[in-house]
Amino acid sequence: MNTKTIFAGAFVLLAIGGLFFWGRVNQAASSETPSGSASALAAAETFYDFGKISMKNGNVEKTFEIVNPTGKDITLASLTTSCMCTTAFIVNGGTRRGPFGMPGHGGPVPRANEVIPAGGKLGIAVVYDPNAHGPAGVGPVNRLVYLVDDDGGKLELEVKANVTP
Repeated sequence: MNTKTIFAGAFVLLAIGGLFFWGRVNQAASSETPSGSASALAAAETFYDFGKISMKNGNVEKTFEIVNPTGKDITLASLTTSCMCTTAFIVNGGTRRGPFGMPGHGGPVPRANEVIPAGGKLGIAVVYDPNAHGPAGVGPVNRLVYLVDDDGGKLELEVKANVTP
């Protein structure tokens, strides 16, 4: 072996070692960064289990009541879902606005921009389509709906089901 080969091998090993070190430092830094604060918005119920549902019976829906327990208006800036099989709607009085879905599927998700007055409430209707994934979608599912307020605070709603043919 000549010295050029030895130096090239040593350089490659040092470069790989440096990349591993750099990656671990960045991983440690990102794990210390909070992923978002809790929203001031609240819900008495943030989880719902549809139980056993059949693909042949179609969509299922659950409406969660969201409240603003503060003394100031809060704007619901964003409403998105964790999967394209799940959509959400804002239900306020007699109006229903949406659908809001998973970012990147079917075009851009519209901004929610819904003001919830101090002490006010609104509904978030969550619709799960058990046929969206076809036959591969049979079995247990968990889906999330993300509400983000104008201060960056987050509230998550979760639905669960056991899909049968």
